[in-house]
Amino acid sequence: MKSISLYTDRKSVLHSLDPINKLYYIAFAIFIPIILPSIEISLACVALSFTLLISGKVFTKTMPAFGVVLFTLLTVILIQGLFRPGNATILFQAGPFTMYREGLLYASILSLRVINIVSSFMILVLTTSPSDLVDSLVRKGMSPRIGYVISSVFQIIPEMMAAMETITDAQRARGMETEGNLRVRIRAFFPLLGPVVLGSLINTKERAMALEVRGFNAKSPKTYLLDQKQYRFSTVIQWGILFVIGCAIVWRLAS
Repeated sequence: MKSISLYTDRKSVLHSLDPINKLYYIAFAIFIPIILPSIEISLACVALSFTLLISGKVFTKTMPAFGVVLFTLLTVILIQGLFRPGNATILFQAGPFTMYREGLLYASILSLRVINIVSSFMILVLTTSPSDLVDSLVRKGMSPRIGYVISSVFQIIPEMMAAMETITDAQRARGMETEGNLRVRIRAFFPLLGPVVLGSLINTKERAMALEVRGFNAKSPKTYLLDQKQYRFSTVIQWGILFVIGCAIVWRLAS
């Protein structure tokens, strides 16, 4: 069955880290460039994120996401470089358009922050199994209900995709056209909606009944099927990230 998860199984140090550490790194990637708003800091954070993705052997998997992000950021660079209030220093002119240094610098810093945030989230989703992430969060005190909602996202959508494929194959076997121009595809799409939606509702009801039978809503303490995974250096990494963020805050307040 296809999975919505972007998790890519590799043998790397990054894959063996505690998922909680990767959440801490996301906080680091978000706050450090904001606390220290310089292009050098933003470049250093992006370089660090790219290095981690390469070390985890998943950098090539980020290309589709970065393609969409860079296309969006290109519009930001053009708008800020051309029309940002406060633009004064002309870099170059192309016909009626004038690119300004202030707007381009601001757009560059903003773009680097976005790229860094996307990179940090890609580190999490590409190198962390959803089940490991949910298990770690629940063991840290997150409500099992919220954990179930998160894990359900990774189960229900693949089931819907598989159901759509099955229904499409059945329609083809009965002679319905499902491939061709846009009009043919639209006509074939609507007959899918009814069976897929009804099937999803039935599966949801069956899942809720199964959880109720297994005592999901019981007030007694929950137990775990699998033993808790042991991760090395988790405490050191988490306190190290918090220390760096704290130093950045002190540096910003003192400057």
